[in-house]
Amino acid sequence: MGMNIGSAQDGDPEVMVEMNTTPLIDVMLVLLVMLIITIPIQLHSVNLEMPSASAAPPPVQPEIVKIDVTATGQLLWNGEAVAGREALEARMAQAAALAEQPEIHLRPNRSAKYDTVAAVLATAQRYRLTKIGLVGSEQFAQ
Repeated sequence: MGMNIGSAQDGDPEVMVEMNTTPLIDVMLVLLVMLIITIPIQLHSVNLEMPSASAAPPPVQPEIVKIDVTATGQLLWNGEAVAGREALEARMAQAAALAEQPEIHLRPNRSAKYDTVAAVLATAQRYRLTKIGLVGSEQFAQ
């Protein structure tokens, strides 16, 4: 095993053909740290207003609307079949126009598609219906 420490035959040192990557890596790490610091913190949370323990029961029991989503994607409004999304939007618009908004109990079937349930929630949100609850979630615990 030998190592060539000397210079070329004419007395000039050999030219180094490799690029020094240490400064490039330092710059890259500084840019990476700046990127991490400047990225805003993403919060994946839903803000819910939970009732306090000392809240008194409401003086008048609110009207309850039960919306069922079947396994085939059919929507039922208090047990009555809804023709489509337009009919659902019309009923939600009527519910939103009431002085006292009804409580909506959304009960999806275990094998119902998520996009159908999300569409119902989005429609309720669009009409500013705030009293919404998912009922029957114990079927998903298994």
